Amino acid sequence: MQVQIDPSLFEPIRGRTDVADEIVRPSITYWQDAWRRFKKNKPAMIGLVTVIIIILSAIFVPMFWPYDYATQIRGHENQGPSWEHPFGTDSLGRDLFIRVMYGARISLSIGLVASLINLTIGVLYGGISGYVGGRVDNIMMRIVDILYSVPLLLYVILLQVVLEKPIEQAFETSFLRVFKGIGSDLILIYIVLGLVYWVNMARIVRGQVLSLKNQEFVLAAKAQGASAWRIIWKHLIPNAIGPIIVTVTLAIPSAIFTEAFLSFIGIGVSAPMASWGTLASDAYRGIRSYPYLLFFPAACICITMIAFNLLGDGLRDALDPHMRK
Repeated sequence: MQVQIDPSLFEPIRGRTDVADEIVRPSITYWQDAWRRFKKNKPAMIGLVTVIIIILSAIFVPMFWPYDYATQIRGHENQGPSWEHPFGTDSLGRDLFIRVMYGARISLSIGLVASLINLTIGVLYGGISGYVGGRVDNIMMRIVDILYSVPLLLYVILLQVVLEKPIEQAFETSFLRVFKGIGSDLILIYIVLGLVYWVNMARIVRGQVLSLKNQEFVLAAKAQGASAWRIIWKHLIPNAIGPIIVTVTLAIPSAIFTEAFLSFIGIGVSAPMASWGTLASDAYRGIRSYPYLLFFPAACICITMIAFNLLGDGLRDALDPHMRK
């Protein structure tokens, strides 16, 4: 039986038929999408703004402050916070505010330098280990496991004790004396932290390279005759850049805390230079009489570490493609 269909039930399409081919919204790159998601993370933005304020204050405030970090003002010893001295003064009459700002320079520089060395050595070591594989990977990672099995602070303390005299002699007798103005103690901390802080980065990069090296884009690069070095630097490392950036960001507060601990126990930077750790070390003996001397450098350490951790957590969420909505 043939069914008759009423033509009035159908209505012809009116309008454009090429709407499906239109781009509803402009495409965005990976970094643009990451920045868009990062801006929506309020704690991460607070951390970023706080870090920027701390860095700018450490750079520019000492340029305009009327006192120097080593200036001793007679008659102003152990004064509490005031308009003239916002953080008070220490037992020698030195302005604590400017010493905290100079301490921020030293502590932040140690964190940044240690992270840059961590980035360079860790990415190279982990990238080579993961890409080559086999016996080379086994030997390289056993070395990392040995280094990882000993507490990091113990390495730092031992290396600093062993390298202290050779570094001082090098500053006196070799071309390194041009850097003597920076201070051998500070250079020693740079070297010691750089020698041991790359272990965690190497493990992370190796894991990323192992998961990427059998992907199609790597096989295509091999088919085109790309060398192993080019594949590592042009294909594998860029695709692992998200975890690398997050690790570097989180390594900065760790290095700052390590330097503060070393300075607190007396093997950090020497007087009259001051880091947050040395300021806290000098202040804890008189904490009952002058608690503000310990409060302000300790508060700066806490705020900086919280800000960098918030920033690192925000970057981890923003750079993770699985978090994309």
